[in-house]
Amino acid sequence: MRADTPLDFGDPADLERLRGDFRAWLAEHPLPERLPGEPLPVFLHRWHRLLHSGGWVGLDVPERYGGRGLTPLHQVAVSDELGVRGAPGVPRIGYLAHALLEFASEDQRRRLLPRMLAGDDVWCQGFSEPGAGSDLAGMSTYAERHDHGHDHGHGHRDSAYYTVRGQKLWTSYAQYSAYCLLLARTDRTAPPHASITAFVLPLDRPGVTVRPLRAANGDDEFCELFLDDVRLTESERIGGEGDGWALAMTTVSYERNALDTGHLSKYGLLVERLRRTARERRGQLPDGLLSEIGRCFVDYEVLVAHARRRTAERLAGQVAGPESSIDKLLMTRAEQRLYETALKVFPEELHGPGGEVFAEYLYSRAASVYGGTSQIQRNIIAKRVLRLTDGGG
Repeated sequence: MRADTPLDFGDPADLERLRGDFRAWLAEHPLPERLPGEPLPVFLHRWHRLLHSGGWVGLDVPERYGGRGLTPLHQVAVSDELGVRGAPGVPRIGYLAHALLEFASEDQRRRLLPRMLAGDDVWCQGFSEPGAGSDLAGMSTYAERHDHGHDHGHGHRDSAYYTVRGQKLWTSYAQYSAYCLLLARTDRTAPPHASITAFVLPLDRPGVTVRPLRAANGDDEFCELFLDDVRLTESERIGGEGDGWALAMTTVSYERNALDTGHLSKYGLLVERLRRTARERRGQLPDGLLSEIGRCFVDYEVLVAHARRRTAERLAGQVAGPESSIDKLLMTRAEQRLYETALKVFPEELHGPGGEVFAEYLYSRAASVYGGTSQIQRNIIAKRVLRLTDGGG
C-alpha cells in the first residue's frame, strides 16, 4: 500500500459511497483561501462552518444531538480524505463531544452539542495548570460550593453555586472561544483522583481573564486562563462532583487518536515524498539518512496497523481507555522522527518565509508534552495496561 493513498480499515459496504459523496462535495466546495492577516483559528472556524453545512461534522454523534448517527469509522474516513488532500481536518471537537455524550445530562447534551458541532459556540479545554500539566491530579484550581444561594424572599432561593479560583495553562485558542470545559477540585480532603469536578465555563463570565502566549512557531495558540472568584451555577456542572477525573480520561483518550484528526494521512503524504526523493536521489543521500527514511516508513506502517486494531475495537463498541497512551507514544515517535528526517532531506525548508516542514517540525517538538508527557504515558501503560506495581517483585 502506498503511503499517500486513502487508508483501508476493513470498511463497511457503504463507506466507499460516503467517501465518494465527500469527494464530490469537496469538488463543489473547495477549501476557502485564508485572508491576508486572518488569524488561523478564524480561518479554521470558517472551514468548520462550511464542513458542517455539508453534514461532515459529528458523523458519529447521535442525530438528536446534531450529528448523523453513523459510526466512528465514517468520521475517520472524512478526516482521512482531508488528510490525503493536505486540507485542514475536521474541527478537533470530537473528544469534547464524546465527553459530553458520556457525562452531561440529557438537557445539557441537547443544549450544548448541536451548537458545538455547528460551530455556533467555539470550545476550549481547561485542564493543565502551571504546576500540574501532565500531573492532572495535582491541580490546585478550586471550586468552592455554596449550598445556600441568595434569598429573594417569598420562599424563593437560588440553587447551589460554586466560586472558582485558580489558573489554567496551554488552553488552546481560548481567546477565540465561548466556552471552556473546565476541571477544578471540589474537595480538598478527598484523594486527588476523586476530588475533581468538570464544569462548562462561559468565558465571558466576570472574573475570567484570558492571556495568549506566543509559541516558538509564531502562533498564539496557547493561552493562560485566570479565574478570580468566577461564579458557576450547579446546572453548569458536568456529571457529579468527583466525576472530573473519569471525564478527563475519556477526553484525552479520544484526543490521543491519530485517526480522528487526519494525522495518519498527513504523515503518509510526507513519508511518500521522502521515499520518492530517496529513489530520485539514489547515490546522493548518505546511507545513514536513507536508514532514517526507512525508519520513518516503518513508524508509519506500525501506526497504521495499530490504528486498524483500535478502529475495530471502537466499531465493536469498546470505549477508549488507557490503551490510548500507546497511541500517543507511537504518534509522538512517528511525528518527531518524520519531521526531523524531513528537515535533513529538505534543508531548504529552513529558509524563506517559514517552510511548511519547518513549521510542522517546530510543532512536533511539543508532541511529547501536550496531551500528557511521554513519561506520563509510559506510567499509564505500566500501571493501567500492564498492571505493573511499584517496587517490582
